[in-house]
Amino acid sequence: MTMKNTLKKLIPYALVGVISGATTFGAINYFGVKNSDSEFSYFAPKKNNDAQFASFNMTGVGDDFVKAAKMTVPAVVSIKNFSNRTSQRSDQDLFDLFFGNPFGGNQQRQPQQQQQQEMPRGMGSGVIISPDGYIISNNHVIAGATKLEVQLSNKKTYVANLVGTDPTTDIALLKIEEKGLPYLNFANSDNVEVGQWVLAVGNPMGLNSTVTAGIVSAKGRSIDLLSQQSRTPIENFIQTDAAINPGNSGGALVNPNGELIGINSAISSKTGYYEGYGFAVPANLARKVVEDIKKFGLVQRGFLGVVPLDLSDQRSVAQYNQQKKTNIKTGEGVYLVDIAAKGGAEDAGLRTGDIITKVDNTVVSSYYDLSFAVGSKRPGDQVAVTYLRNGKENTVNVTLKDERGGTSFRSKADLTVTEKIGAEFEPLSEKFKTDYGLNSGVIAKNVVDGLEMSKIGIVDNYIVIEINGKPVNSQKDVEKILDKYQGNVQVKYVDEYGRITTRGFKMP
Repeated sequence: MTMKNTLKKLIPYALVGVISGATTFGAINYFGVKNSDSEFSYFAPKKNNDAQFASFNMTGVGDDFVKAAKMTVPAVVSIKNFSNRTSQRSDQDLFDLFFGNPFGGNQQRQPQQQQQQEMPRGMGSGVIISPDGYIISNNHVIAGATKLEVQLSNKKTYVANLVGTDPTTDIALLKIEEKGLPYLNFANSDNVEVGQWVLAVGNPMGLNSTVTAGIVSAKGRSIDLLSQQSRTPIENFIQTDAAINPGNSGGALVNPNGELIGINSAISSKTGYYEGYGFAVPANLARKVVEDIKKFGLVQRGFLGVVPLDLSDQRSVAQYNQQKKTNIKTGEGVYLVDIAAKGGAEDAGLRTGDIITKVDNTVVSSYYDLSFAVGSKRPGDQVAVTYLRNGKENTVNVTLKDERGGTSFRSKADLTVTEKIGAEFEPLSEKFKTDYGLNSGVIAKNVVDGLEMSKIGIVDNYIVIEINGKPVNSQKDVEKILDKYQGNVQVKYVDEYGRITTRGFKMP
């Protein structure tokens, strides 16, 4: 059995450590895209009567801020996301689209006549990182876009090409055709200290080139946000109290020297607007992702080949104990539920029941510590893993592999069909086909924001019935039709209201 298949069967336990902490910081919101139909957040508010937020005194630091602002503002851009949207869809329709069960409870609703239009979906920010037009932003800022429009601080506007994206870290790389642009250098974010002053620069609420100041409140924060768009999220946010709001996503977090220390990505808020804390992807992690995308076309990410249980998450541990009739104690570290066949962990001698406490110099207190320490490495890299076995501490060197069990770098040409189009597929039951009058069909699963299936409007649980005019009844059917195929792809699918739509994309 391959590592990928082993982990896939055990993924419910792999995710158990990243799902239950969703409300740790109240409502955690993306703030890069303001939906034109309604305001939205991904989590319900958590009641916290003890939370208090304090202001800060800027006396004596203004001169430093002026210098940093002058360096940063010209290098921060506004990004407008255009997508093919339906012109007639109610707020309730949108709610059902994201949270409803396909065909469940909605059969009484009559399909609406809709017209596809290219419309602004939302706005965010980006940072120019090279004079030849490379721009870093967030994955959620560009997700679903059919066109990306970039505006510089001098009001010049360009259509940007999407070079690549990484939902796992919420980083995207864009390119505009221009030379001699102002840009920011990456700083070593490992040197960032709690308490140091920082500036956040972006385009909140349609206000271009806005600068706010604050301090670094914490490092290494996980807020369980990226599990919304990735099965293997990597979170190691820099937390700051610089005021950031919807539209700041993808903008710059800089030190007083005007060096880029992070990419602003999320806020802690019950309202969707600034209430005290924001979160930025550290520059070191963002730079690694960008370097991989530029060189290989995709991110090269190493895996241990384990199924983890976060011992710091009491709820996850309790659920696991109940399901497996075990008595695992909560605490710090990551308990290994299972070891994938032919993975790096198995090769190094790690076993089920081991508790990982450290990777290289990173102390592993939770799942997110482990995912950051390993996920920021590439296949073939070696890490020193410290673990407990029967109460005794041991350290072993592990050679990381990719999800397929290899150690060599991969390019876009090496991707599978499902990786290229950003979705997996499960067969429909014959009863379901009969009940709904379908002769063929597969259920879309694990649809990746920003990739081809998402771009044409497909989300999880939509039913794909034909590709290029050919019926599909399994993932193998999809792979057979699109393997080595180049050119335009036509997809016929059924949405949650029973409407049949045909849309297309160019095979990447």
